[in-house]
This record gives sequence, C-alpha cells and structure tokens, in this order.
Amino acid sequence: MAKVKKEVGITGGNIFSLIVIVACIGMGALIWRYIMGNPANFENGDNTGHPLAGNLLGMVYKGGKIVPVLLGLVLMVVVFSIERFFVISKATGTGSLDKFMTKVQSEISAGNIEGAIAECDKQKGSVANAIRSALIKYQEVKKEGFDSESAAETIQKEIEEATSLEMPMLEKNMTVLSSLVALGTLAGLLGTVMGMITAFGALATSGAPDQAALANGISEALINTATGIFASALAIISYNFFTSKIDVLTYAIDEASSTIVNTYRRSRGSLKN
Repeated sequence: MAKVKKEVGITGGNIFSLIVIVACIGMGALIWRYIMGNPANFENGDNTGHPLAGNLLGMVYKGGKIVPVLLGLVLMVVVFSIERFFVISKATGTGSLDKFMTKVQSEISAGNIEGAIAECDKQKGSVANAIRSALIKYQEVKKEGFDSESAAETIQKEIEEATSLEMPMLEKNMTVLSSLVALGTLAGLLGTVMGMITAFGALATSGAPDQAALANGISEALINTATGIFASALAIISYNFFTSKIDVLTYAIDEASSTIVNTYRRSRGSLKN
C-alpha cells in the first residue's frame, strides 16, 4: 500500500513539474513579447528599431528569441523554490525542530516512550513521523524481549523504511533546481553567441563599419549572459539552501534513532542487573 502511494506521489510530482516548466516558459514568452516588446520602450514606438537610451526592458527584448527561455528559467527557479519552501517547512512540523528534538530526546532518555510518541503526534511532519515509527517499534521489541543487537538492527531498519517513505517528498524537484544551475549559464551563452553572430553579420553586410551598431549588438548579446548568470546564481543559492535544510532533517532523524537504541540498551542492561 505504501509503495503504491509512493509511486502515485512520484507520478503526480512529475506531472506538476512538467506543467510548471511549460507554464514558466510560456509566461516568459508573454513577458518578452508584451512587456519588454512594448513599443513604448523603443525609439519612434517601433520595437524593430533601437531601444530608448537606458531602457533595460527594450535592451533585453533585443536579446532575441532566447530571452523567453531565460526568463522561463528564472521563473522556474522562483516557483520551485517556493514549492520546496512550503514542502520542507511542512516536513519540519508545526513547531521548532530544535525544541521538538530536545523534548523527544529527553523523554526517550527518561524511558517515557509514550510521552515521546505524544510529542511526535503534537509536532507532526516527516521527522516526527519517522521518529514515531521507531518508537512504536521500540515498544514492540521491548515487549518481545529482543537482545540489544537485534533490537538495534530492527529499530534502525524501521527508521530507514520510514525515512525512505518521507525522503522522496523532500528531495522532489531538487534535481530540477540543480539542472537549472547549468541550464541558465548555457542558455545565456547560447544567446550571447547568437547575438554576436547577428551583430557581426549585420556589420559584414552593411559596408562601412558602424561602431554604434556594433556596440549595441554586443550589449544586447551580453544581456543574455547576464540573465543566464542571474538564473544560475538564484538556482545555486536555492539548491544549497534547501539541501542544507534536508540534511538537518535527516540528521535529526539519525540523532533520535541513536538515542532510542542507546535507551533500549540501557534498559536491557538494567534488567540484567
């Protein structure tokens, strides 16, 4: 049942990602065409001519048809970052993770497993769910009288299974963010090369060299590089931020698992004495 649920969740996540990617590129095309390409941004109200002096929107528009893709990449970073923020915040639970871990570890160390389970029910989220599963398993192995090593292995296996059900949701779309790091730069460079080809091609066919046209063509081409680097920088910051958040959650689960196992070993030792 859990496996079916996991597969359905992954399929739904892929559909969501595809919709977001298509929608962002479409939105980028609309922004490029109707906002940046607004005649008011150009000399004589003609978007086929030169942009007004200092008009950034007009300059970016003249970067060519690669610009909608670059704008789409920037929008993707923003949308997926917002989505990851809400998902990971939900996985953390309703309260402070640090306070929750302190309370749970205190209850576990004191041997109050029911109290620790109650804290998990109160906190909710992926971390609390994984720890709760381990605590339930703790009660089962204690009732059956497992030795320390068997209990540690059983509890650890339960933690791993619970974590494997929670982690795909946490890591979903992180691959998209990591891919956007490279795609932003590559798309920007492609736009720059295309812009330079257009600029030098125009000079080659116009007879006398036109320094103004050359300078304008180069500036338009470099806009693509700047936009691509901006998209990549956003993606790097977002990816590293959320990766560190996921690492914190994983560490919290491992820390609680270690506390549970050590508590069981102490309880077995006290029974022998």
